Amino acid sequence: MRFGGRVEYGPGRSGRAVHRWMPDKTVVGIPYDFPIAGYGNNTVNNLRLWTAKATEEFDLRFFSGGDYLRAYEQKALSENITKVLYPDDRIEEGRELRFRQQYFFVSCSLQDIVRRFKVGHDDFSKFPDKVAIQLNDTHPAIAVAELMRLLLDAEEMEWDAAWDVTTRTFGYTNHTLMPEALERWPVRMFEEHLPRHLQIIYEINRRFLRQVANRFPNDVERLARMSLVEEGAEKRVRMAHLSVVGSHSVNGVSQVHTGLLTQRLLRDFHEVSPEKFNNKTNGITPRRWLLKANPGLAALVTERIGDGWVKDLAQLERLLPLADDDGFKARLREVKRANKQRLAELVAEECSLHVDPDSLFDVQVKRIHEYKRQLLNVLHILHRYTRLKENPAQDAVPRTFILAGKAAPGYAMAKLIIRLINDLAFIVNNDADMHGRLRVVFLSDYRVSLAERIIPAADLSEQTSAAGTEASGTGNMKFALNGALTIGTLDGANIEIREAVGAENFFLFGHTVEELHDLRRSGYNPWDCYHRSPDVRRIMDYFQGHFLNLEQPGLYRPVWESLLDHGDPWFVLADFHSYLECQEAVDRAYRDPERWTRMSLANIANMGRFSSDRTILEYARDIWHVTPCPIELPAPESN
Repeated sequence: MRFGGRVEYGPGRSGRAVHRWMPDKTVVGIPYDFPIAGYGNNTVNNLRLWTAKATEEFDLRFFSGGDYLRAYEQKALSENITKVLYPDDRIEEGRELRFRQQYFFVSCSLQDIVRRFKVGHDDFSKFPDKVAIQLNDTHPAIAVAELMRLLLDAEEMEWDAAWDVTTRTFGYTNHTLMPEALERWPVRMFEEHLPRHLQIIYEINRRFLRQVANRFPNDVERLARMSLVEEGAEKRVRMAHLSVVGSHSVNGVSQVHTGLLTQRLLRDFHEVSPEKFNNKTNGITPRRWLLKANPGLAALVTERIGDGWVKDLAQLERLLPLADDDGFKARLREVKRANKQRLAELVAEECSLHVDPDSLFDVQVKRIHEYKRQLLNVLHILHRYTRLKENPAQDAVPRTFILAGKAAPGYAMAKLIIRLINDLAFIVNNDADMHGRLRVVFLSDYRVSLAERIIPAADLSEQTSAAGTEASGTGNMKFALNGALTIGTLDGANIEIREAVGAENFFLFGHTVEELHDLRRSGYNPWDCYHRSPDVRRIMDYFQGHFLNLEQPGLYRPVWESLLDHGDPWFVLADFHSYLECQEAVDRAYRDPERWTRMSLANIANMGRFSSDRTILEYARDIWHVTPCPIELPAPESN
């Protein structure tokens, strides 16, 4: 891998003038291969990962001069590239490391792919017939420029031929509408670290904008919107635009998300090339998220309909007639109770806290982000706590709120929300009036193995993002597959889950995408919610006083400011009353075990379309143009 330096222009092997990148730093990529076994097919695929290694252990000049730390400095800087994934980008050094890191992984993989292709082929026009590369968000978007560099400079192809190969090779999946995933790298970073790639991006942009100008003459504003280079005080390269222009396919990951891409975020590009755009709704693997994570439920399902569902999740529909089978529903409740007991034991071990497995397990586990609105959950817990304190005699459904998730290292508000949840848990769990009625748990170090314990035990799945902000989500699918009922907005894959399981088996609340859009345009003012609603006023006033943290008064003032002084950008207060009403509907349903079980069964039985097997088959058929390779398994040996 090369970094920095300059670009020269001169005759290549063929005698035609080519560009030569003369770097001033090099790093070696070392491959590490991990075997990935298929399920029941005798196939093992290979996952190749990379680590960075310096080209020299130390600089002998500095070592001989006694400057031992500086002698090893370049080695440390080189190998830092793969020490930590997603370094803190609040500081310039962190942003620069991310930039170098992204290029390192992309270049390692592309050079390896090209090397393997050349073992058996010498005609690069056939490269896209053998290779398909999917860009997941913009983190690997520099691959478009890197493949062009390899084809132009190393293979000495003509521009048009190289561009044809590149665009037929790449597909781009947009996974989120959030700005942090639509990267814009400063031009100066390219000038310092990847000067040849900047030249290539400029030329891609020049040719692309010429095509746009021919299509829309004199539309200067459109050219500015669609340019790969954003003008301003500091020029930046728009990596999402590079991904779209350099790919033959652009897809979102749920129906509503793809609609927002084509109608808003990438509308200009859709108008130019509508044939590129398509939807591929996310999926989850039933082998991990049911067969492995929930063996009790998996065994019960297999006992009734056989094990064909493991490879064909649509077969779960055969469970639907069992909605009238009292014995099966009783077994279903037993499985859920056992899973809740196991999670309760984990909570006792990790948090030294007793939670009642017969209480409603209300679960929200996901990345901590303001748009995912963990704050709605917090406000509801505070509301529930306040109501119980004011009226201890009320007949409330016992609830255990379970939350988990990680925050990005530089995301101060997300970290404050984690602190808030833990402070609220301390208050609730140490209040004798709440015993047997209300518990709050935050499980640390959220990871797949912990999710495998939490998800099968959940009664209620919190999917509360503001409409139009979550691309898809997959946690919503995992919970529903394991029989949890969803309380959610019309956002991401929630919409398709609700369509699949039936509106009567989904707890819906909140404004729609269109309604929130209208609220923005009409000048939404969260103070109106505060002055109009005693519930909102009472709960928000907690963030002004000392109650939530006696040792650090004012600690949660930023929450107050975000929700009231700074306009409530994620419409937490706008959706709060609808959320409370929906939570009351949840209570009513949970009081009726027969109804709850039927709803749970409807969720499990209708999740077939959300298998990742379906998703990958759609990618293979529509984008990569590959077909299955049937494998004949050896016949079982006779005894």
